[in-house]
Amino acid sequence: MQVSGFKCQVGSGVLVSDLLDFCIGKGLSGLEWAGGLPGTVGGAIRGNAGAFGGEMKNVIESVVSLDISQTNSKIIKRSGLESLFDYRSSIFKRTPGKEIIFEATLKLEKGNQNKIEEEMNKNINYRLVNHPLEYPSLGSTFKNVPRESIKTNIENMPIKKDPFEVVPAAYFIAEAGLRGVSSGGAMISPKHPNFIVNVLEATSEDVKNLIKLVKNEIKKKFGVELEEEIEYLKSYPQPRY
Repeated sequence: MQVSGFKCQVGSGVLVSDLLDFCIGKGLSGLEWAGGLPGTVGGAIRGNAGAFGGEMKNVIESVVSLDISQTNSKIIKRSGLESLFDYRSSIFKRTPGKEIIFEATLKLEKGNQNKIEEEMNKNINYRLVNHPLEYPSLGSTFKNVPRESIKTNIENMPIKKDPFEVVPAAYFIAEAGLRGVSSGGAMISPKHPNFIVNVLEATSEDVKNLIKLVKNEIKKKFGVELEEEIEYLKSYPQPRY
């Protein structure tokens, strides 16, 4: 990681947690919302990760990637605007298998080290208390639902900024009575129902069964189509020698 002024150049394979520690050490503000965010910087960029009202797109100045879709691969540098960030998405996520993110330049601000660390720790502690981190899981399984897309009466539904107004997917799942429902070794977390946790050697089929159940029940009860935030990986046959 390199800093020039308030700009930070970071490789895609760097863990978000390591980037945040670096920001604290340099007194760089703008990523406090990412406290406790798992995974790598490249993954956070690809999915335009967000929490507590912040998103990656807010700090991205540019992204460098390798286009591997052609015989002759080439390096591409895009601005944040050209990366076409959307809610939990980007140009990289919408074109799977085409590009590999190499690095990014983040535009941050000068801040107070103690205040930056305090805000990050507050968000980390929130996750520890409210998320089922004691079990392996998919993380947030479904995207939150934009308020404007809900056709039914939302008067009593909780609204939060994410960063625009949304109704949490967890609300719909809880209201449908699906907390603690299991399939094989997978379970909809009673602690946070947007998490599907592995409690007993769950298989991918166990997880997919719960995802299908949740989507069907929410559609039937609320007329809302939940969309997965996770992605499905294709399986390929093993080579034969």
